[in-house]
Amino acid sequence: MMQRILAVTNLYADPWDATRGMFNQQQFNRLGHEVDLHILVPVPWTTVMRHPLAWRRLRRQAMAARHQVDYVIFWYPPGLLRSLHSACLFLSLLLQRAPTVLWGKWDCILASWGFPDAVAVAALAKLTGTPYITKVHGTDINTYTRESSRRWQIRWAMNGARRVVAVSQALAERLAEIGVNVHRTSVLYNGVELNRFHPADSVHARQALGYSPKDKVLLFVGNLKADKGCVEMLEAFAQLAPSRPELQLAFVGDGPMRATLQARSQALGLASKVRWAGRQPHAALPQWYAAAELLCLPSHAEGTPNVVLEAMACGLPVVATRVGGISEVLPPFAGLLVPLGDATALQAALAAALAGEWDRERIVGHARRFDWSDNVRKLRTLLEEAAA
Repeated sequence: MMQRILAVTNLYADPWDATRGMFNQQQFNRLGHEVDLHILVPVPWTTVMRHPLAWRRLRRQAMAARHQVDYVIFWYPPGLLRSLHSACLFLSLLLQRAPTVLWGKWDCILASWGFPDAVAVAALAKLTGTPYITKVHGTDINTYTRESSRRWQIRWAMNGARRVVAVSQALAERLAEIGVNVHRTSVLYNGVELNRFHPADSVHARQALGYSPKDKVLLFVGNLKADKGCVEMLEAFAQLAPSRPELQLAFVGDGPMRATLQARSQALGLASKVRWAGRQPHAALPQWYAAAELLCLPSHAEGTPNVVLEAMACGLPVVATRVGGISEVLPPFAGLLVPLGDATALQAALAAALAGEWDRERIVGHARRFDWSDNVRKLRTLLEEAAA
């Protein structure tokens, strides 16, 4: 008989964003072929209230496209009192999906995000006597544990879990620093869809995206937020662009910094050299990787970002900040690492990467180590051990 697993995570496609939490989608889609998996996705009430008339219709459409998924409105007080969000999520799940969480006869519960998801799941698991494991990704540990009121809750949830899955060794070490039992923690790097992300013809990809064959594209993929290093990316490009007329910069993604970045690019006289591609379907990303000269990810904090793994699987070198688990998966032959928040160092690294010769076959070979099939096999083993 297949294991019955209940997963709770906010990092998953919601009715308005089909690309949210793609790494979880890829992992859970594969896991769902091997276990009886049901996924509860909390959607903040503030998001629902922005589109109240569309909520029911879009929720039905999303659930029809993803038959293992159910969406729950996450009710919490606006503004302050973020430390209460775990209790609010616990009550939101309990009051809206009591039959699922209380009487579902789950072999194990999987919480994928440290706060509030894992804390709420820990409380549900205690209430029902169900074993649970947690999975942490980056910001949920690197940022949230800086605040004492959330740190002790995260520590409590992690130390009550049968197993804690960290996507990098750096995250595992941070968990140990806040008092999580090291014997509970396993490092399991994210994977890559190798059948989708692989080398492709760069000239054809550039032409398909409207670039000339002579253009050299610097690529950023991710949310346009300050902590993703978008400002440093633009400033570094501004230092390079005057002496490199063939350079183009492409931001693939969207977010709260977009208008600010666009205004800054105008002020720098770079409007014609910066492409704002917006949020793209996951299936469209291989073409962007193929068209690019290199990927740049100057994030302020990360776990193990899938965009780095995907870029390498396409043979693309990477310039990134030395944060989180990036240095664990990005060897010197596949890219360059720079200090956090230093646009000058970033510009120098970009120039060096553009001038360097990269063994793209070696980069691809390295990326093939990060295979979702192997990842899911190991995760399933951890779930089986937790339920035993």
